[in-house]
Amino acid sequence: MQPKWLAKSATAIALVAVMATETVNPVPAYAGVPGIFATEYTQILNYLQLIGSLEKQVMMVENQLTQIADMAKHGVTITNQLFGTVTSDISNLNQIVKTGQSLSYTMGNLDGTFRLRFPGYSSSTNYGQSYQTWSQTSLDSTLGALNAAGLQNSQFNSDEALLQTLQGQSESAVGRMQAIEVGNQIAENQAEQLMKLRQLMMADMQSKASYQGALVQAEATRQANSDLFFGQTQVTSDGVSF
Repeated sequence: MQPKWLAKSATAIALVAVMATETVNPVPAYAGVPGIFATEYTQILNYLQLIGSLEKQVMMVENQLTQIADMAKHGVTITNQLFGTVTSDISNLNQIVKTGQSLSYTMGNLDGTFRLRFPGYSSSTNYGQSYQTWSQTSLDSTLGALNAAGLQNSQFNSDEALLQTLQGQSESAVGRMQAIEVGNQIAENQAEQLMKLRQLMMADMQSKASYQGALVQAEATRQANSDLFFGQTQVTSDGVSF
């Protein structure tokens, strides 16, 4: 709407109405009677004041209509808000890191399982079998971490599509409400990406911890077997044992 145009139109209509009134009911001219002309002049001024008042009222109504339209525009919401599938994604990651004999961070009894696989300084009657268990645990834990990375890599296309959609919504947002909703969706997507990043970090820690545990356990078992075979007490040339 154009407030000035509407106000000017109302003014023009009022002026036409005044002129039409004066044309239909002309005031007789009396020579030598100036009071009549003064009355006519006052009446015209009254008409002009009335027209000015009408113009202000029209502009007030026009401003109110503009405010109502603005409120309606800023109250429009996005009909198809997009949020990620972080719950299912994390659930899939929790399952995929459980590979073979891996020491998964999602295990219910991780502490007990770790101590069972890597008991520390202790001898073994079958070192080859024990070494196979340690190495397989380390390899499966590494494979679980790689599978977790591969799963997230397969989600890049859907994540990129979601980001492009959010960019389109941001560019075409109408009013404050839609802009706020787009911001909420972007913030939620960022939180999801941080949660996925935490999952990858935990999978990486799982792989490194299993590898380090296997190395330490292999060395500890070799030392325990050696001590069991040769005896822990060694004698030096001066007769001092240690």
